[in-house]
Amino acid sequence: MSAKAISEQTGKEFLYKYISTKSAVQNKFRYARLRPDTDWDLLIQEHPWLLTERLVVKPDQLIKRRGKLGLIGVNLDLNGVKEWLKPRLGLEAMVGRAKGVLKHFLIEPFVPHQQDEEFYVCIYAAREGDIVLFHHEGGVDVGDVDSKAHRFMVEVDGNLTEQDVITHLIQHVPENRKSTLASFIVGLFKLYEELYFTYLEINPLVVTGSGVFVLDMAAKIDATADYICKSKWGDVEFPPPFGREAYPEEAYIADLDAKSGASLKLTILNPKGRIWTMVAGGGASVVYSDTICDLGGVDELANYGEYSGAPSEQQTYDYAKTILSLMTREQHPEGKILIIGGSIANFTNVAATFKGIVRAIKDYQTPLQNHNVSIFVRRGGPNYQEGLRVMGEVGKTTGIPIYVFGTETHMTAIVGMALGHRTIPDQPPMAAHTANFLLNASGSPSTPAPSRTASFSDSKSDDTNRTSMSLKQTLSHGKATTLFSCHTKSIIWGMQTRAVQGMLDFDYVCSRDEPSVAAMVYPFTGDHKQKFYWGHKEILIPVYKNMADALKKHPEVDVLINFASLRSAYDSTVETMSFSQIRAIAIIAEGIPEALTRRLIKMADEKGVTIIGPATVGGIKPGCYKIGNTGGMLDNILASKLYRPGSVAYVSRSGGMSNELNNIISRTTDGVYEGVAIGGDRYPGSTFMDHVLRYQDTPGVKMIVVLGEIGGTEEYKICMGIKEGRISKPVVIWCIGTCATMFASEVQFGHAGACANENSETAVAKNQALRESGAIVPRNFDELGEVIKNVYDDLVAQGVIVPAQEVPPPTVPMDYSWARELGLIRKPASFMTSICDERGQELIYAGMPITEIFKEEMGLGGVLGLLWFQRRLPKHACHFIEMCLMVTADHGPAVSGAHNTIVCARAGKDLISSLTSGLLTIGDRFGGALDAAAKQFSKAFDSSLIPMDFVNKMKKEGKLIMGIGHRVKSINNPDMRVQILKDFVKQHFPATPLLDYALEVEKITTSKKPNLILNVDGFIGVAMVDLLRNCGAFTREEADEYVEIGALNGIFVLGRSMGFIGHYLDQKRLKQGLYRHPWDDISYVLPEHMTM
Repeated sequence: MSAKAISEQTGKEFLYKYISTKSAVQNKFRYARLRPDTDWDLLIQEHPWLLTERLVVKPDQLIKRRGKLGLIGVNLDLNGVKEWLKPRLGLEAMVGRAKGVLKHFLIEPFVPHQQDEEFYVCIYAAREGDIVLFHHEGGVDVGDVDSKAHRFMVEVDGNLTEQDVITHLIQHVPENRKSTLASFIVGLFKLYEELYFTYLEINPLVVTGSGVFVLDMAAKIDATADYICKSKWGDVEFPPPFGREAYPEEAYIADLDAKSGASLKLTILNPKGRIWTMVAGGGASVVYSDTICDLGGVDELANYGEYSGAPSEQQTYDYAKTILSLMTREQHPEGKILIIGGSIANFTNVAATFKGIVRAIKDYQTPLQNHNVSIFVRRGGPNYQEGLRVMGEVGKTTGIPIYVFGTETHMTAIVGMALGHRTIPDQPPMAAHTANFLLNASGSPSTPAPSRTASFSDSKSDDTNRTSMSLKQTLSHGKATTLFSCHTKSIIWGMQTRAVQGMLDFDYVCSRDEPSVAAMVYPFTGDHKQKFYWGHKEILIPVYKNMADALKKHPEVDVLINFASLRSAYDSTVETMSFSQIRAIAIIAEGIPEALTRRLIKMADEKGVTIIGPATVGGIKPGCYKIGNTGGMLDNILASKLYRPGSVAYVSRSGGMSNELNNIISRTTDGVYEGVAIGGDRYPGSTFMDHVLRYQDTPGVKMIVVLGEIGGTEEYKICMGIKEGRISKPVVIWCIGTCATMFASEVQFGHAGACANENSETAVAKNQALRESGAIVPRNFDELGEVIKNVYDDLVAQGVIVPAQEVPPPTVPMDYSWARELGLIRKPASFMTSICDERGQELIYAGMPITEIFKEEMGLGGVLGLLWFQRRLPKHACHFIEMCLMVTADHGPAVSGAHNTIVCARAGKDLISSLTSGLLTIGDRFGGALDAAAKQFSKAFDSSLIPMDFVNKMKKEGKLIMGIGHRVKSINNPDMRVQILKDFVKQHFPATPLLDYALEVEKITTSKKPNLILNVDGFIGVAMVDLLRNCGAFTREEADEYVEIGALNGIFVLGRSMGFIGHYLDQKRLKQGLYRHPWDDISYVLPEHMTM
């Protein structure tokens, strides 16, 4: 969604803060906001002028014509305001067809003025520029300003001057007011531009001798410009339209959407409604809502929403559980319906998203059964067969009625089934599995419908063998009639390897001589080559760091497919248009601010470049070329016969619906000649009419299909084109969004441009106008396929379309990764892991989500237990491990590990190198005695050797007892680290047999020499054995295995790493130079003959 309405208070706050004008703007920030729970005393304390001035009070809830509705209290004192609010504040009111609660009010100072001091000013965005409306008579009775007001359009990138205002707008204003008004309107326009407003209306604007007063204001801003305007906007609150509450679930989904690269939208229309939807795709979601309303379900439609853009399994789960939670809160006597619908996806893995939905259904199994919920599913796209299978299985296992359909069923047929207007088939026919298209030989019975090398109606169309560089047919602005041919070469901006491979597979199945992708541009790496497949063969495609190098080395390229993010798509497109060889650009990103898009359109018109997008999947020319992910994967390319040209060309806004049109057209006609999704933004780079005229002038196109949409007025140009005779080919057109006129309040649909600002922009009005102009308009989307078939059959009967012979397409090998995704092959993994899984929405340690680890405050010892031992350890075990890490963290700079770390640090080495040099000294002689001590003491204890025999045995064998002895500490000067650990162990461990044994050994060794004590390494070693064997979390075999594989030394390594890092940082902080050992600390002992 792009243009969003803001409250009057927010709009005025922006104006007062940031307007720059010589005119004196009065009453700045003098407003008080009132809610039902407002404390009047506190409000008066914050705004003392409430007691001294005459006041105006009005609701601030996006209500139009408040004055006409009697919703403005004027020239009141504070008591008068309170009296005026009594029958209104917190109570329901009807505004048009919308019923809502009046709960947000503004109180402002009353401005005494004359009627001739009221003016009207409005600025709003259009494709070609920004239009300023002005009328010298403002106020409640301003009437139809569109017909009365003076208007002046400021072209894109143009400036509004005071002279422009005086000359074109304020001719009828008294001379003594002109200068003030001109300065204010210029300042207002600059504010409008800088803060990315799309609509800004002030009525009335009062100008007196004291200055300018902004009385009533309505505004919308471009929400996609948040990343540009955040510092000025702050956190903007977008209120819902009057009559619709703001639900926390909507805010939750909006937050998910903001954090995701996918699109997640939810609007709650009627929380008590019977019919709920969970639809994939911005266009498809509108079509389903239309169909529900057409079949009489408008009063029971509970929500509008959509998910698209390949959301993850977790994101889909979060979205689905929100819907299921909402729909299972209140019973409905007839039960409830959930429609999980969608068009044919281009790149979303349907099975992956359905896994999230299935998880949610399982979680809500009981509530769904209790509320008598029936679920109807229809979907297509990558791996959709597996997704439908899983969805069908969950219906069987849970007992919830789930009816599942694929691409063989018309997209909206499930709505009729759900509402009882269609019979539910007992055994719906299932489409072939993805693998059936890709793995069988082309001559086998499972091979898809064969192909042709030419159009049905042309033996060889003129444009097929002609490169787009040499095109002579052009449209307005010098743009090419034919955008793509079988020789088109393109550059891809962005490391979109999957999309590129999809394009190459399409090229191969279309029997192109060469790949359509010449190069890729990716600024974040150096120049290199990327490996792809061309059929069975591996090829290399160059990747460049900058566009200039790429275009210089590939002069044959004339198309850019721009996968840059919304933040960089504008700059990268501007850069590319500076090269004259580029004739067409597809901009995939959604969310580019409208003002930037309009600049791109202007620049493209000046340079003769055709832009497809933004917010698009692209387009496809069967047998020639496809943009990125358009058309989906190969199974859909083959099923929809997109590997060869047909006779029908289409244009739509929606990417998902363009793929649905591919399906509909392939089932009802000879197939698609060309199809373009212009994108869902309000100002697409190219329009419906641009492409309809191209199709009109293309001999191979025999009929045209257009899927229009609510919002904008582009479809009326098609009406004019038909009436004037410019368009003579049959045009089948349907505008989606007819449900909008049935809703009580305004709904912003999934596409940014899908919102009617006036009656002429509604889908109903456009469909009627198109029907009257001579276009072929079905009664609803359900009839679209039937109408297309009727027109096509007539053209065949007339001989306009002559079927041509089919030839089979070449077989394309399936990618290994996709074959594995489909479960067709298996391969042993190179690695196995059982401790951590980072693939999902949340990091998991040994089966435990990271959020749970923090929630239960498991600490470092608990995490170590999960990652090292694959289990939760008792609390005393976790604490003991943490104590061991603390006491082993450091033992001064003189020990070998710290010494090495210090020397490396002073030699200028980095932290990792210095730490590694210290760790490499750890072994039996330094630090590595934990494992050895544990093994020695365990072996003696388990062999039933008494301590004295153990000591004597080790002496006889000439071996040191690991963990015994200390250079400094002794029985008379005990190591406090050992004492601390001993106290804890004796108090908390359930049993300490090995520690007791080691302490008996210590008595024997210290009787011979006081410093032969059980040192910290030895203590930790034997205590850890007691912990593993006796804490109840391990079997004896598991405990012994962890000792054997070196787990105990890991404690010393982990603990001492903290100290080594400390020494490294200490040396760097102290700015210590290169270390050189002094000569006088070295004994030079050389052979005598060498010293003579």
